[in-house]
Amino acid sequence: MVPLSVSLLLLLSSVVVYAQTNGTRIPTGSSLIAGNSSLQPWRSPSNDFAFGFHNVDNDDNHLFLLAIWFYKVPENNIVWFAKADDNNPVFAPKGSKIELTASIGLVLRNPNGGEIWKSEPITSSIAFATMNDTGNFVLVDSINGSIWESFKYPTNTLLPTQKLEIGGVLSSRKSLGNFSLGKFQFRLLGDGNAVLNTINLPSGYPYDAYYISNTYDPASTQNSGSEVIFDEPGFLYVLKRNGVQVNITQSSVGNPVEAYYYKATMNFDGVLTVSSYPRSTSGVANGSWKDLFRIPDNICLSYENPIGRLGSGICGFNSICTLKSNGRPSCNCAQGYTFIDPNYEFGNCKPYIAQGCEEEEGVDNFNQNLYEMVDLPNTDWPMYDYERFPTMNEQVCKSSCLEDCFCVLAVFGGSDCWKKRLPLCNGRQDASITSFSFLKLRKNVSLESSPVADDRTQKKQTTIVIVMSTLFGSSVLMIFILLGFKYLGIFVLKREILGETCTKKFSSECNLIQFAYMDIYKATNGFKEELGRGSCGIVYKGTTEAGAIAVKKLDRMFEADREKEFRTEVNVIGQTHHKNLVRLLGCCDEGNNRMLVYQFMSNGSLSTFLFNGDLKPSWKLRSQIAYEIARGLLYLHEECDTHIIHCDIKPQNILLDDDYNAKISDFGLAKLLKMDQSRTETGIRGTKGYVAPDWFRSSPINAKVDVYSYGVLLLEIICCRRNVEMEVGDGEGEREVLTDWAYDCYEQGRLDALIEGDMEAIDDFLRVERFVKVAIWCIQEDPSKRPTMEMVMLMLAGNVEVSVPPCPYPFSSIV
Repeated sequence: MVPLSVSLLLLLSSVVVYAQTNGTRIPTGSSLIAGNSSLQPWRSPSNDFAFGFHNVDNDDNHLFLLAIWFYKVPENNIVWFAKADDNNPVFAPKGSKIELTASIGLVLRNPNGGEIWKSEPITSSIAFATMNDTGNFVLVDSINGSIWESFKYPTNTLLPTQKLEIGGVLSSRKSLGNFSLGKFQFRLLGDGNAVLNTINLPSGYPYDAYYISNTYDPASTQNSGSEVIFDEPGFLYVLKRNGVQVNITQSSVGNPVEAYYYKATMNFDGVLTVSSYPRSTSGVANGSWKDLFRIPDNICLSYENPIGRLGSGICGFNSICTLKSNGRPSCNCAQGYTFIDPNYEFGNCKPYIAQGCEEEEGVDNFNQNLYEMVDLPNTDWPMYDYERFPTMNEQVCKSSCLEDCFCVLAVFGGSDCWKKRLPLCNGRQDASITSFSFLKLRKNVSLESSPVADDRTQKKQTTIVIVMSTLFGSSVLMIFILLGFKYLGIFVLKREILGETCTKKFSSECNLIQFAYMDIYKATNGFKEELGRGSCGIVYKGTTEAGAIAVKKLDRMFEADREKEFRTEVNVIGQTHHKNLVRLLGCCDEGNNRMLVYQFMSNGSLSTFLFNGDLKPSWKLRSQIAYEIARGLLYLHEECDTHIIHCDIKPQNILLDDDYNAKISDFGLAKLLKMDQSRTETGIRGTKGYVAPDWFRSSPINAKVDVYSYGVLLLEIICCRRNVEMEVGDGEGEREVLTDWAYDCYEQGRLDALIEGDMEAIDDFLRVERFVKVAIWCIQEDPSKRPTMEMVMLMLAGNVEVSVPPCPYPFSSIV
């Protein structure tokens, strides 16, 4: 007979386990692989939440987050992700594997088997895991129940029924699409206060709070907060040790619980929000997230007593906080200043021209002819004044700052003048502010465009100057700025009439334009819509009066390489004009900002066209694209004034316009040849799978390296398959290299295998055979055997008979 105590223990154990299994049960040994679409994420019973890999990078080097997300919500849906010790996200490359093990719980390994994250601490053997309908992922043992759960390790989000205990932190992301650690926190302190504060990056040192729940009682710990609770109706409150609830948000949101999802989020802009999204009973939900509560109400004015505070405030140093109509902050550099990191609105700003303590000969007052004072109404900078004096005259306040070489800004409050030195902190602009700020700037600089010049500055007409470039020996870009007034007959292109000067087709009469950074910032809506990524930067979509543009932002290289990359591409593409080359409209060379502005190609890259669909694109269209790429290369190699080796021909660098006409892009790695040159010496360039073996020899390279890359690309166009690709899962491993397989098929008379299922290509078999033979000639290991692009064109068109190609890789020294 089983003793009563043992029976009770077994009963209690079963109850505990049952309480943890109200979700989808995942047995130990289960695993998921990043990028393997055949393996579905682990979903909760209602399909409201999913656990697995979430793609966060759109280029070919896919990066994934191990995450939990609202499965039916298409936007802003991630509520948890795996973090490293420094609170930054753990990014997993394609092919990484997450496995549920009995001994150590969840283990995330990279494609090579190296451990990059694990759930810890794990104190006993895991029996199984559950993905619950609350959004909580729980690891369960057979005796104690839950021993690890995602709710205990929040990122930037709380879900209904989730708690934040003493010492618990919600950390913001750096931006909406950047999961790196941001500068804002929501914390429950040891004294029982829930606070919002900024931190120092990267140390994580917390600065003073800009919101406090006032749930600390120094007279009694029982009257102090013990946890923050986000309950099912979407109500956020602090629970004191004596059981009293202190509201952070209102107790009722007015929406039925069963009809909406809720979340509390520490946003990248420093505002803590409770928001809702309408539920869907099946499929993908329709709607958008709606803020129900915002804490604080006006974040720009939230520092009520800034004396002694550290840090820059809500915005960065030398930046001004203004409240948008949706109750969220906007950070903008003061006039004459620009963001150090243009991609981070809440970062610091630097002056266009630093001011000093210059003295002018023969002038009594310090630099009065060099500087001027610019009015900033309804603006205050409440921190770090180094001098204060009473005055009823704002002109005295201005003059005092103008004549003081340390003063960069003065605040006049009606009866006092405060003088400030750099950096300026906690700037805010609001209609309720009665003080005036006067910003000291060098003359002729105060009206420079900045992300947030005042209305007076924004209304002032600015001009875009024409840029002319030419090559001088070392490929240095020489920019001649034509300035003047139309009354003098000198041509000035105003931004406002760009659409009148250049047609929507961006005709060849348009010259290269030198864009100001702010023009591009506004045209791209703050670099909001990303089109793609490459080794040297990110491409964004923008809109002008003349139509859509694509902006390549060079931000992925060391400074010296970035400069070289920028000047090379402007020099090369600026002097080329061909219907099969992407047209360069202009550039931006402002401080650390290097950007290239192209015509927008609505149908994206050839890579997407060939590889991202279930069905193969039209063979007729693919044949046309193959001809057009060859025609563009022929122009570069032999027909333009300065012969050009592209050095990086691949599908990602071929773009398609509205009519699917192919255009070669991305000349950043290009090598220029003088008219009397046929070869050049340079370091290895290009992309794996498309790089000619010539690069690995000590001899100079020539245009035949592009011919080799074109041959690889031509095979990809024929087969709609990448040359080198990994197929993870189902035991397939790495697929055979396309160039090797294609030659084997040709040699064995099995060309039908290359176009299997492509009826249009099968019906045009003679052309397929001709194209394959041309491709094999192009990928010959010996560059002397490869044809020129002129000969390639003739062979593709059938104007020259294509002889039987030899084995493309006869040498064993190069693979």
